[in-house]
Amino acid sequence: MPFELGIPLRIFGLARTPEDGSPLYEVVTCGLRPGPVDTDAGFPIVVEHGPAALAEADTVVVPASHELGPVYEEGRLTAPLAEAMAAVRPGARVVSICTGSYVLAAAGLLDGRPATTHWTSAEHFQRIFPRVRVDADVLYVDDGDVLTSAGVAAGLDLCLHIVRRDFGSAVAAEVARRTVVPPHREGGQAQYVRRPLPAPRLAGTERARAWALERLAEPLSLRQLAERESMSVRTFTRRFREEVGMSPGQWLTQQRVEQARHLLESTGLGVDAVARQCGFGTAASMRQHLQAALGVSPSAYRRTFRAAPTQPVG
Repeated sequence: MPFELGIPLRIFGLARTPEDGSPLYEVVTCGLRPGPVDTDAGFPIVVEHGPAALAEADTVVVPASHELGPVYEEGRLTAPLAEAMAAVRPGARVVSICTGSYVLAAAGLLDGRPATTHWTSAEHFQRIFPRVRVDADVLYVDDGDVLTSAGVAAGLDLCLHIVRRDFGSAVAAEVARRTVVPPHREGGQAQYVRRPLPAPRLAGTERARAWALERLAEPLSLRQLAERESMSVRTFTRRFREEVGMSPGQWLTQQRVEQARHLLESTGLGVDAVARQCGFGTAASMRQHLQAALGVSPSAYRRTFRAAPTQPVG
């Protein structure tokens, strides 16, 4: 699938040092053998490198494919694919986009770990790989050295997350600007599951969300948000969940966490000041929410991302 295959090159290829624009990643594409590879787009792709390239990679990204064969049907790697995956060096970070997660699971890399895949395949994926803890509602899962994304464009979200994890929010935001996508997408893939759409005449919740984003430092109630759209609380809550894939309270917390991340990375404000500006009120409250969302304290997050490396990585 050329779209999914092109995501890593596009995102990582645009990541540059702020100082002199030097590339931060070297991206190489390899196949089970060098030469032409068929695609679902009516044209072949010529791949120059074979699986030997995997032995030198710091990060290996497995994109989606319609031709997974025994991997999809039986959860079993073919001999050439098993040999290729065995070439991945110990300690390398392994990433999948969409149904590329089947390859990681068949290789045993997801046993006992959280992971995601395209929402249409999640039930089948869980049945084939019962030892994997499948989360079908998220856009991506970061489990340290193994990361998986949901379907298709969620690969953009995951690759931007990796850039942010490696080099900080400023570099990731610049890549997002260059590719004309949001640095962080709201909600999860649950909002894309097929469900009856609201009637066209019904109002949405966009104005309330825009209004809230300008007032994250203030206490915001569900009634206030509903009033911005002239809806009852019950109708607003239902419409909000239909559009965003989560409750208004969950969304507000997510936005405040994102604002906290930005301020911790890009300013020298104290933790108390950051907590106030994000609407958490106290450092203790912000610490609790960041721990739940990111698994780290505010101070640990700041140390990690304000001191992000600037040297190129392969």
